[in-house]
Amino acid sequence: MKEIDTNRLGRAMGDLLSLVRRLRGPNGCPWDAKQDNHSIKVYLIEEAYEVLDAIENASSEETCGELGDLLFQIIFLAALAEENGEFDFVEVVKKITAKMVRRHPHVFSDTKVSSVDQVAANWARIKREEANAKEPVSDSLNHVPNGLPALLRAHRLSERAAKTGFDWTGRQEIWKKVLEEVEELSCAIAVDDDQAVKEEMGDLFFSLVNLSRHWGMNAEDLLRSANRKFLKRFERMEKHLNQAGISLEKATASQMNGAWEAVKRQAKIKQP
Repeated sequence: MKEIDTNRLGRAMGDLLSLVRRLRGPNGCPWDAKQDNHSIKVYLIEEAYEVLDAIENASSEETCGELGDLLFQIIFLAALAEENGEFDFVEVVKKITAKMVRRHPHVFSDTKVSSVDQVAANWARIKREEANAKEPVSDSLNHVPNGLPALLRAHRLSERAAKTGFDWTGRQEIWKKVLEEVEELSCAIAVDDDQAVKEEMGDLFFSLVNLSRHWGMNAEDLLRSANRKFLKRFERMEKHLNQAGISLEKATASQMNGAWEAVKRQAKIKQP
């Protein structure tokens, strides 16, 4: 790994911090000067998702640009805090650096670990110690942000619960739970009970999140991938219909289904 050029890094960060201050200062930008924590937080979330899109598109140039946009939002929020006399960006960096050193004793001290699971267990233990063990263990679940996408939050909730020992013993156990939830949803649908369907569908989603977790996957990532797959296939279906002289707007359900299946077959043929 290349050695960090601290002078180059310091100049770049200093330039960005100065830019934010100028935007917020006299003769700066009226829009930037008007922003506060509540108005800017929406952009923080949007930029984070744009970073995800860039990573999933495997575009290094795009990822670099989007990371810059996200960093700008972070520095902007730190600048707001500095203006209010709360903290500055240097404190943000120092705190996260100290936390990461504290949370990685196997790297920065003499603690020995033999597996990734042991690293995760140490991480959870250190977090509890940092809270002086004043909170019930269950409170760690309450700290999973409400603003996370529901699938990702379900993953984090069940992940934290698992660290307390509350988890299925293996993949087959959680698969049985998924099938059980499917059966309960089927019964709710059979009697046309809207409220029961709503509850059982939620239970099924949560069980599927845990199934993906037990397979080392993340349901949020899986659904994002499925969304991209659906969009690409829908676009190919429209192209297939157009090549047959049929517009999507005028296509019948049967024609769309036929084009969809044709596109699926083509995709399977192209696979190695």
